[in-house]
Amino acid sequence: MSGRILIIDDEDIVLRSCRRILDSSGYEVQTCADGLEGLNLLEQEYFDILILDIKMPRIDGLEVLQRVKESHPDVDVIMITGLHEIEAAVKAMKLGAFDYLPKPFDPGELQMAVGRAFERRQLMQENIALKGETARYHLDNIIGSSPAMQNVFRMVARCAPTNSTVLLTGDSGTGKELIARAIHYNSLRRDKPFVAVDCTSLSENLLESELFGHVKGSFTGAVSDKKGLVEVADGGTLFLDEIGNISLSIQAKLLRFIEEREFKPVGDTRSRSVNVRLVSATNKDLKTMVAHGEFREDLYYRINIFPIELPPLRERRDDIPILAFHFLRSFSEEVGKEVTEFSPGALNMLVNYEWPGNVRELENTVHRAVILATDKVIRRGHLMNIIEAARLSEYDAPRTSDELKEVKKLARQKSVEEIERLFVLEALKRNDWNVTQAAADTGMQRSNFQALMTKHEIHVRKTPGESKDTL
Repeated sequence: MSGRILIIDDEDIVLRSCRRILDSSGYEVQTCADGLEGLNLLEQEYFDILILDIKMPRIDGLEVLQRVKESHPDVDVIMITGLHEIEAAVKAMKLGAFDYLPKPFDPGELQMAVGRAFERRQLMQENIALKGETARYHLDNIIGSSPAMQNVFRMVARCAPTNSTVLLTGDSGTGKELIARAIHYNSLRRDKPFVAVDCTSLSENLLESELFGHVKGSFTGAVSDKKGLVEVADGGTLFLDEIGNISLSIQAKLLRFIEEREFKPVGDTRSRSVNVRLVSATNKDLKTMVAHGEFREDLYYRINIFPIELPPLRERRDDIPILAFHFLRSFSEEVGKEVTEFSPGALNMLVNYEWPGNVRELENTVHRAVILATDKVIRRGHLMNIIEAARLSEYDAPRTSDELKEVKKLARQKSVEEIERLFVLEALKRNDWNVTQAAADTGMQRSNFQALMTKHEIHVRKTPGESKDTL
């Protein structure tokens, strides 16, 4: 794997270890022990990625990061942070850092962070040919640096220039319509209409009329001819959102339209033809629906030519801070308040929440938090009522003060358990997953530490020959 990396750190052991790890992966690596020297190197030579320690003499890593982003915005920066530098790491993300690695980290973590950065750079290069003037739906404006989202971007980049029929699957709130628009606006059809149809909002008869149109007098209330949305989308893209909710009768008509590219408006005897690209989306398991006779098998195979699955937010936690800061900037401008930061506790709460409503729920949460904020910082208190309210929905709605106290007790207990589990995991991570060392590090007896591991179903397995090299 090719690529040029500059490492700036005042600790020689860190420089040597990082260089050895990245040299073995095929990268071209240069190192220096001073921030000002590193800035001079960046002026003289080209680098793809900068790995940068936060704590350094003469000039700290945050100032170096700020200068790099001003003069070399195309360089991806990965920050190295100490155990007690979370606030600095949060500030680094706000200043434009791609990622951060808390010490101690192992070779795999370093290689993974660098690999993600190079994957994003490669994807952006692959997408250059797809960029048009409709910048709102460019792939580089869809936020996500996690491996799962990078895979989605690759799939979009491959299918967008074609006329393939696409099926987008994933939970509600994962951004299926945003991806559908990205496919359209990065295709050869970008200058033609993108028409979205919400298949859940209309009855069977209204949906047929909405899709295919009708002629005057075809039913009560049809006082004039109406063009259907498939005809409005002629030459462009027709997006059928929540296609799993349409009736079997409409499914049959849709299948004929896909096969023949022809349709009949309601009440008309003449067929009409159009040229549209079909993109569908669903949060349902269509295979199971086919098995239960709720969705036509032939239609399923017609719409599932190029499937793209969008991951839920809980499976792409690396993206949560990036998304949160994006929404923070957006809503601060919209509300007219200067809210610029999350406290470490608030950011930790966002990252560790399960987000059943996915990106849409995160967006709404940040929006409400911006409204509640009284200064530049969003703190845990601004999120507690929002997120705890979602957690409380797991229990019956309390009707008496005693019930309310019990529910709050359960919610607090759940929060404590989450913190306890993170405490165990962080101790293991700091000590290269050595249980004895982790117990000693936390001042606990090994048996008590193991009891916590058992309680939270945390298991440590070493594979034969696994490296124990840590930084």
